[in-house]
Amino acid sequence: MEVIPSEARDLHWALHVIEFVNVRVRYPRRDRDALSGVSLTAPAGVITAVVGPNGSGKSTLVRALIGRVPLSSGRITLDGVEIATMSRDRVAQRVAVVTQREETAFPVSVQDYVALGRLPHLGAWGRESANDRHAVAEAIRLAEVEELSGRSVQQLSGGEWQRVRFARALAQGGDAFVADEPTTFLDVAHEMGVFELLGRLAREEKAVLLVSHQLNLVARFAHRLVLLHDGAVAAAGGVDEVMQAPILERVYGWPVVVTRDPAVGAPALVPLRRTKSSY
Repeated sequence: MEVIPSEARDLHWALHVIEFVNVRVRYPRRDRDALSGVSLTAPAGVITAVVGPNGSGKSTLVRALIGRVPLSSGRITLDGVEIATMSRDRVAQRVAVVTQREETAFPVSVQDYVALGRLPHLGAWGRESANDRHAVAEAIRLAEVEELSGRSVQQLSGGEWQRVRFARALAQGGDAFVADEPTTFLDVAHEMGVFELLGRLAREEKAVLLVSHQLNLVARFAHRLVLLHDGAVAAAGGVDEVMQAPILERVYGWPVVVTRDPAVGAPALVPLRRTKSSY
């Protein structure tokens, strides 16, 4: 697990980019909040990972950030400015997002799809510049989808499609990178590649907000964890503070042991089998 020197950590916290302040969200015809007073900060240069069981509100955080669900109360800010007061283009210029689900309405090539990430940056005439073309080429290289660039997105496997979506967000650029379950459908090598890329983005001083159910991988790469349960923050802090068996057992409702990853020394979750007497 990457360690940030204390002086650098203090600077990163001073340069926070994304902040959720007492955010509440309730979907129509639901009898309880999907998010209930959630507050968290995703600073520049740090991977902040949001984890928790299914239905805990992880993806709702991302939907609220990009305006797909309205807030009942609270606010979401970028460098202290409420997102609700910013234009969609301005938000898209600052924050690249990989959502959990997305389908294309019509067939396009992988190259053209990745280039869509540059739309918020195009000038009044909508003409792409050399910088735009370079950003697209670099994103395709970093996401390792060069061999797919001439294919239609409708010809891709689930894992290939996920990597292409990641490439489009990389091409988008900005100060922050938000990813909701970005390793879905990926094999081990590409899964690790995505997490390595997220680490690179943090080292480039971007704020990285990651939503994931991969607790053990998250523990190896993230600097801070926010554990959600029933729409509220159950625990938040450094990886070692949150990855504790009593906390995780209470939230996930399953017996666990927390040990150490032999490769990097990060906390590692081991779910236990229940005894026969418990069935």
